[in-house]
Amino acid sequence: MHTVSGGEVAGILVAVFWAILVSFLAVALARVAQTLKATTKLVADVTDQAVPLLADASAAVRSAQTQIDRVDSIASDVQEVTSNASALSTTVASTFGGPLVKVAAFGYGVRRALGGGKEDVPAKASRRTVIVGRTVTRRSARGKRD
Repeated sequence: MHTVSGGEVAGILVAVFWAILVSFLAVALARVAQTLKATTKLVADVTDQAVPLLADASAAVRSAQTQIDRVDSIASDVQEVTSNASALSTTVASTFGGPLVKVAAFGYGVRRALGGGKEDVPAKASRRTVIVGRTVTRRSARGKRD
């Protein structure tokens, strides 16, 4: 029979330790490989979904730019119409303003002449004083209301 020496036991223990260490490293590498495969699949899926979304976003930006160009064109047309209306208003006012004032003055003079010289005097308004929620009418010295 062969007896086992201390050096042989130490060698067996080192071999077992290395076998266990290599086994754990193999399991860890297998899990890292699975994680890399899952990550690669996830990146591919995200890429497959992101490309159409980016294309849609690009189309939306182009459409918005087209609409902005249209609004800009409409705004410039409105500005032109506004300036034309202002010029027309100024022309009408200068063309008809003076003669209309003269016709109105003539009509007023005719009314005054036909009315017998009556003065257009506005009626005197009564004077009132407000005292905490009620109105008091002032009376003149003769006892008549204004």
